[in-house]
Amino acid sequence: MTAPLTPRPHSTPEQKTMTQNALLDFSGLPRFDAILPGDVQPAISQLLEDSRSVVEALTSENIPATWDDFAAPLTDNIEQLSRAWGVVGHVHSVNDVPEWREAYNGMLPEVSRFYAELGQNLKLFAKYQAIREGQEYATLSPARRKIIDNEIRDFRLSGAALPEDKKPRFQAISEELASLSAKFSENLLDATNAFAEFIIDPAELAGLPEDVQQAAREAADKDGKAGWKFTLHMPSYLPVMQYAANRRLRAAMYRAYATRASEFGPAGLDNTPLIRSILELRREEAQLLGYNNFAEVSLVPKMAESVPQVLGFLRDLAVKAKPFAEKDITELRAFARQEIGLETLEPWDVGYVSEKLLQARYAFSEQEVKQYFTESKVLAGLFHVVETLFGVRLKPDTAPVWHEDVRFFRIETASGELIGQFYLDLYARETKRGGAWMDSAITRRRTGNGIQKPVAYLNCNFSRPVGNKPATFTHDEVTTLFHETGHGLHHLLTRVDELGVSGINGVEWDAVELPSQFMENYCWEWNVLQEMTGHVDTGAPLPRALFDKMLAAKNFQSGMQNVRQLEFSLFDLRLHADFDPAGENAGKPGMLDLLAEVRREVAVIKLPEWHRFPNSFSHIFAGGYGAGYFSYKWAEVLSADCYAAFEEAGNPFDPATGKRFLDEIIAAGGARPAIENFRAFRGREPQVDALLRHSGMITA
Repeated sequence: MTAPLTPRPHSTPEQKTMTQNALLDFSGLPRFDAILPGDVQPAISQLLEDSRSVVEALTSENIPATWDDFAAPLTDNIEQLSRAWGVVGHVHSVNDVPEWREAYNGMLPEVSRFYAELGQNLKLFAKYQAIREGQEYATLSPARRKIIDNEIRDFRLSGAALPEDKKPRFQAISEELASLSAKFSENLLDATNAFAEFIIDPAELAGLPEDVQQAAREAADKDGKAGWKFTLHMPSYLPVMQYAANRRLRAAMYRAYATRASEFGPAGLDNTPLIRSILELRREEAQLLGYNNFAEVSLVPKMAESVPQVLGFLRDLAVKAKPFAEKDITELRAFARQEIGLETLEPWDVGYVSEKLLQARYAFSEQEVKQYFTESKVLAGLFHVVETLFGVRLKPDTAPVWHEDVRFFRIETASGELIGQFYLDLYARETKRGGAWMDSAITRRRTGNGIQKPVAYLNCNFSRPVGNKPATFTHDEVTTLFHETGHGLHHLLTRVDELGVSGINGVEWDAVELPSQFMENYCWEWNVLQEMTGHVDTGAPLPRALFDKMLAAKNFQSGMQNVRQLEFSLFDLRLHADFDPAGENAGKPGMLDLLAEVRREVAVIKLPEWHRFPNSFSHIFAGGYGAGYFSYKWAEVLSADCYAAFEEAGNPFDPATGKRFLDEIIAAGGARPAIENFRAFRGREPQVDALLRHSGMITA
């Protein structure tokens, strides 16, 4: 494998010709070993100039409004800009050092402006409408017709049909929203990095697993300090909340985590004003387009049809889940009082007491399970699932990477033909944004040189190896890896050759989680876990007795977990549907009042007044899920129902069912509506029963 991207002096446009600029090399994989922050401005500026020239040429009257004369060459050109800017955005996410942040933010307004101009270009809009209304449309493939339909829809949502005097404001809103979202994410990362808790007295580490203590010891050593260092990054934060007997430590870290990027920290990192601006701009954008609110705009390209429909869906689930959640919290409070001596169960006690209750009820701990999920065994098991289910082969491959931890793989057919490739970046870093996500580097499409093979990024934030032992993952982390792999497979195993609907492109946002949530089910199959576990010290596979305990505990506190997700979904939807951000200044109920109202409706844990959850809600303010967080629950219904087909076949790897799932769901991409994909696989409409059964909320 070639060397990772390392800091080097910036090149200037005078020092490097455009033909030498690695960002402009589209002949193969991104050249992470050669791309520098100084390459961004000249490369992206050149691509923007080229794209504007192509748009101008293709919108001239002498260019026929046909697929080959207009739509195809436009796609060819814009893809280069998209690919190059995608590389820049990716590095900004995984290597957010000052130089890359400056390079990304320096060009973000220009790129946002271009796409806003593109979406408002009436000549482009007219060309697509002419194709839609012309004789050629009926002769196009279903995938191309879907692209034309999507483009016309998206032009309307981008303000193309607005009066000319309204377009400049709409464009300004688009640019500002892009900048605000980037700043939101940066503030959250910086606020997360700003906190560190140093422990000097070993007695204060009681309850913490040995590997967590060793990682904290190494972190302190790295800073040249004595003791143990704990941070708000997940591999450090979660074990403290789950295992630390030290209640003061749990409370301190909980408060720091719950108030990140808020008024309780540095003013320059407070996301509160950004949230208000984002909400006001989204509301204004929606009203410019003729909608009542941003939630209505968000639903236009989704499966869900209306805000009342989604609210009804969420509230119906809440009615079913809340009794289970209330039972969960009642049991937890009783256990805390009787077995641990906590008369009052505070939010920072919930993870710790839950772990103790889990151990008492099922006679195992998540830390015990973690010792069996060593990195090499997990990856081998994951790859075996993918290979068996979809008839492919996964092999190590080589490519330039952005960090020495990153690995690269290829997916082949059984006969050895390349299908696609992917990067795997597993470990948490201070320069890497939190969470886990899949993103596309290259999308499958047909070109003059044949089929362009897809490439994906799979990113997680797991604990790295400590000492001389391999990395071990919690079962939740294993599930996260399977989830992101599902997204990756959706992108990589597509058979659609048209860029606009290939892979996850063109898939409704509330259906895009179907393959990812589907893959999570395999983390609960005994035959799978036998193959993907090996104790970190002995190499022994997971014992059947321990698996049976895990299975018995699978739906432990599932009621609490469900209402938590429903809380997030309802808050997001109502925030974008019936909340006026400007009303706070007029003395009307504010955002936190709305959140409190939602919590009274569905939540069972009372959070402190100072909790600032919205300030770190990246999904909706910086991650594309605004008025769409409900998509997780919506798609969970679809994914559970799809997995039920394998259960009905009596085999999670049933060949016929697996082939049908690949053909109708994974490979179909966005070439037809997601509901048609589902019907083609299941032969009927979606049903919620499988989700309720898998969550333990059907007792019969």
